[in-house]
Amino acid sequence: MSIKSLIINPGSTSTKIGVFEDETLLFEETLRHSTEEISQYANIVDQKDFRKKIITDLLESRNFDIKSLNVVVGRGGMLKPIPGGTYGVTEALLADLRKGVQGQHASNLGGILAKEIGDAIGVPSYIVDPVVVDELMPIARYSGVPELPRVSIFHALNQKAVAKRYAKEIGKPYESLRLIVVHMGGGVSVGAHENGKVIDVFNALDGDGAFSPERAGGVPNGALIKMCFSGKYSEKEVYGKMVGNGGFNAYLGTNDMREVTKRANEGDAKAAEAKEAFLLQVAKDIGSMACVLNGKIDQIIVTGGIAYGADVVTALKERAEWIAPFTVYPGEDELLALAQGALRVLRGEEEAKIY
Repeated sequence: MSIKSLIINPGSTSTKIGVFEDETLLFEETLRHSTEEISQYANIVDQKDFRKKIITDLLESRNFDIKSLNVVVGRGGMLKPIPGGTYGVTEALLADLRKGVQGQHASNLGGILAKEIGDAIGVPSYIVDPVVVDELMPIARYSGVPELPRVSIFHALNQKAVAKRYAKEIGKPYESLRLIVVHMGGGVSVGAHENGKVIDVFNALDGDGAFSPERAGGVPNGALIKMCFSGKYSEKEVYGKMVGNGGFNAYLGTNDMREVTKRANEGDAKAAEAKEAFLLQVAKDIGSMACVLNGKIDQIIVTGGIAYGADVVTALKERAEWIAPFTVYPGEDELLALAQGALRVLRGEEEAKIY
């Protein structure tokens, strides 16, 4: 019997939803929210009823019988660090989503909305591989400053999804493979996957690793300290230089890799050099993770929106294909990845984890 799922992926100014029958997308919609609509609410959790109504209104306008659903899945939010997997939405999980234990983000609404809609029609609700997935081996947490441990925040949903996709395609268990997964989008994360866990990864948000279209990645510590105490910038302004206005935004005034490539191809030397620097840094991250896995790597998987660029993949192969063969899954199909997480549980392929 087929399984119908409603997938909810809230963003800061939009709510993406998809309805699947097994792994087949029946329809999807991106519901956009104006600044005026969002600004009415003091905090993210207060937006719950507003977002729930537009989701149910959309389903009604599509003449979709919400009672035909078997499961509702929400994007995981800024919970406490947890192992990867599919989690049933419990009261403890809801409480931490409402609090935002690692920060306030629209994705915190995913599990809350899934639970309310699921409970109303008597079906289970889940979240899958939130960005706070933490499976680091203990020695990967060392930074050199005890008060500043390395933190696991990365594109866990897409990294895990493409790793499991590759494993399925070659007919081997994900848990048996040693993989390096490279996600390149607005942020960049490069992770070492071993025995079904991401044992080391570069913090994609505000930590280390390559710069990206919007983020600074690892920067010289001494210079950053001087910047912080220069009196020129507030804490918020410095953080903005690291996250949001860093990377290509800072160097070239754009966060669109297609624009960077267009400029470079039209003879813009600054764009060409910045792009080459980016690719060098990503390749260095791949090399670092190769050392984490003792040089024994089954495959390097490249994913994310930037992976659509054939020239980007070619450049990374030139620097890193000596480490292991490449497989490329461009884009990030988050709605499908969330649906697949629930399907694995409902089909008995894995057990739901308890938060």
